[in-house]
Amino acid sequence: MRGTVYDLATTRPFAEKTIADFGLTDRIGFLEGDYVREAVPGTYDVAWLSHILHGESPEDCRNIVGKTVAALEPGGLIMVHEFILDNTLDSPLFPALFSLNMLLGTDSGQAYSEAQIAEMLADAGVKGIERLPFRGPNDSGIITGIVKG
Repeated sequence: MRGTVYDLATTRPFAEKTIADFGLTDRIGFLEGDYVREAVPGTYDVAWLSHILHGESPEDCRNIVGKTVAALEPGGLIMVHEFILDNTLDSPLFPALFSLNMLLGTDSGQAYSEAQIAEMLADAGVKGIERLPFRGPNDSGIITGIVKG
């Protein structure tokens, strides 16, 4: 089984170094592309969107999620890892402060709530959406779902 990191060309050196540091160069490749402007090439069983949605507008996030779901096999798993806000959009503290930073420091980025991410996934045809009982550093979380077959 071989995995692929799909990201901007500028991230390639960091990604390849990280892959090599974990001894996974024979199992994980790198494919340059722009997930905002281009389709996700290939077909996959699992997609892991880790800390990319917060840099994008709600419209671009829906596009990214839609393109990702389109690249998944029926029954494929999508996982979104982000600093997830409560549905009130004002907590936990780190995601709320991070969202403020993104709102000030990017054209249209922000942190998203669990409900907002779940809605993006559902609109793209994902079912069985759930937040995993995982709480990472700085209150990061993971929301998963399965692509309808």
